[in-house]
Amino acid sequence: MKNKKQIRRIALGFVLMIAISTLTAPASAEGWGVAYRQPGQAPAGNVSNDALKAYDALYMDDSGEKKIYLTFDAGYENGYTSPILDILKKHDVPATFFLVGHYIKTAPDLVKRMVDEGHIVGNHTYSHPNMSKISDHAAFQGELENLEKLYRETTGENMLRFYRPPEGEYSLKNLEYAKKTGYKTVFWSLAYVDWDQNKQPSREDALKKLVPRIHPGAIILLHSTSKTNAEILDELIIQWKGQGYTFEALTAI
Repeated sequence: MKNKKQIRRIALGFVLMIAISTLTAPASAEGWGVAYRQPGQAPAGNVSNDALKAYDALYMDDSGEKKIYLTFDAGYENGYTSPILDILKKHDVPATFFLVGHYIKTAPDLVKRMVDEGHIVGNHTYSHPNMSKISDHAAFQGELENLEKLYRETTGENMLRFYRPPEGEYSLKNLEYAKKTGYKTVFWSLAYVDWDQNKQPSREDALKKLVPRIHPGAIILLHSTSKTNAEILDELIIQWKGQGYTFEALTAI
């Protein structure tokens, strides 16, 4: 009987070691994800913030302060960015817009407005590829530098070096390359399924997912292509501020 108990303990120990390793070490190729726990608590990332820091990457601010960071991803303009910017201006909330080349080419006036109103434009790559499949440093760097060049030509400004991998797909080499290029890789700790234009969540479902999952140091990912997000953003900001949160720019981390 003792031997059986010892075997079970050893097996459980191996399971725990494997589970812990997946949360502390970046894999060679991975898709970013988080597991939500109790309302108001930070989720567990599939890589820990401490492990990510070695690559100048992060998925939340782990200071414990009630600060939150609002970010939007956009591959194209869908008519909702202008009202989103109106709401951000109304509440004096800074945001970061992670954009691709197509967006900057087709909506330059909105990009200029983002900059003029004090928001950050981050690098979401030039052509939105699966970056985890790019192992060549020059090819990786080209995706970022081509977007930098287009942004500079459009706005007259140099791009701040915040990078978000398309769809959260990355590799260990990607993290190393981004750091060498001077970029901070920014994942997220709060997001929901808002990108499918044919299956937009209802206002009620969106609020049910987003409001209770807020937590100190949250980096929030929303898509500015979402009709629902444009409709609920005003209420989201009011509710989160009502919970004692302040909105900060990524430069504050």
